[in-house]
Amino acid sequence: MSRAAARPRGTEYKWMALSVTSIGALMASMNSGTLIIALPTLLRDLHTSLLTLIWILLAYNVTQTVFVLNGGRLSDMYGRKRLYVLGFSVFTLASLLAGFTHNVSALIALRAVQGVGGAFMAANSSAIVADAFPKSQLGVAIGTNQMMIALGSILGPIVGGWLTSLGWQWVFWFNVPIGVLGTVWALITLRDTSSKGVRDPVDLWGNATYAAGFALLMIGLSIGGIDSWNGVAKYILTGLAFLVAFVLIERRVRAPMLDLRLFADRSFTLNNAQVFLNSVVRFALTFLFVFYFQGAKGIDAVLAGVMLGPVAVGLLIASPIAGRMADHANPRRLIVTGLGLTTLAMLGFAALLGAHTGYPLIAALMFLAGVGSGLFNSPNSSLIMGGVAPDRRGVAAGVRTLLMSVGSVVAIIFTLSVVVARVPRDVMLKVFSGLASNLPDATLSPFIGGLREAFWLLAAVSAASLVLALITPRTHEVAASAHLAPASSD
Repeated sequence: MSRAAARPRGTEYKWMALSVTSIGALMASMNSGTLIIALPTLLRDLHTSLLTLIWILLAYNVTQTVFVLNGGRLSDMYGRKRLYVLGFSVFTLASLLAGFTHNVSALIALRAVQGVGGAFMAANSSAIVADAFPKSQLGVAIGTNQMMIALGSILGPIVGGWLTSLGWQWVFWFNVPIGVLGTVWALITLRDTSSKGVRDPVDLWGNATYAAGFALLMIGLSIGGIDSWNGVAKYILTGLAFLVAFVLIERRVRAPMLDLRLFADRSFTLNNAQVFLNSVVRFALTFLFVFYFQGAKGIDAVLAGVMLGPVAVGLLIASPIAGRMADHANPRRLIVTGLGLTTLAMLGFAALLGAHTGYPLIAALMFLAGVGSGLFNSPNSSLIMGGVAPDRRGVAAGVRTLLMSVGSVVAIIFTLSVVVARVPRDVMLKVFSGLASNLPDATLSPFIGGLREAFWLLAAVSAASLVLALITPRTHEVAASAHLAPASSD
């Protein structure tokens, strides 16, 4: 099917579709920011361990990562509207229920259900926009979604700090009115524009091996990085074995969950590798500064949320500009510039951050990192989504979102493990519960040293993504799935 045939007629629909995905982007980004700023409060109020606290955060990201490929694949088969509306409604219901529980295990389970809804939304958002807009306007459209993500990133920590003062439950309940609005608006507005031909069978073995492998790997890495590496080898090795089995299965089944043939295109592969690395850096930055402000500095949640704002302000300013420029200029230049600025910001934090570093310097480096991410995200997404055929957009969007989710999980586990490795356990618990404001500098110095070490690591990761951007060839459209060589079968 041609692109013209896959896109509905009339210009009004594309803006309505963009409004739907923008509401979803705003809700998802605010949800992330509000919860992160509430983590020290959750640690105190729920009387839980640091590892359990991190899994309240990780449950969403891990589940989203597990289901996002399914969301993209199923939307290509059954229609993007159906999956997007389902995702909105599941996310909203789980948010409502999460605020009513005081059981940590139940809260983690409901966060996992939220992740399922978030996966169906995230996997379809870019595909819905790519279906609705011509390629010449794709950068502007994706830039608008990125702008809403930036706006949510600004509002999330600020609103989260205020909501936390009312009770951590409101961090979840605030999603409900936005979710109801988004669900109804998506149901009324969206059209199914994906090509729903023959419905291929669901790749059950691929789904099972991928879910088991990724979950076990993340469990092992989180336990090892935060508590102890003793006894975690069984989780990591079993997880890797399942993932190897997943790759072997995907190469042989007729309708794979992840079409590995997409990665035969070098541009697609390298652009997505940059997504993963940039996500590690971007998420780790916010995560570390929540504990720096509330822990080492002893700042309350409301003010700490405001102080995280420069990252999102930079993203908010740069995203629409980069989206518009990507439609008329070489998007690779924007990507390289953005990754270069992000690397400089990480180097600045690594070299200059201390217990008494002035906020103006921190804010300037945060703003630089935000601008860098804004210059990267829209052109990168435009290249990935514009370089695949319409019937592969759901899968392509799923791959990009999967790598962003994996990046956020890796950011939490590895940056936290770097910090925790240098901090005595009693100091660590005080810092991460936001009760370290009266600790002497000598006691806090291991935590600050761990932060700087983490930022050196993030600078290296960002530099690696910059190198990949420099060697990425020009994007060529990947053929429709019908024109790809068939996978081997038994």
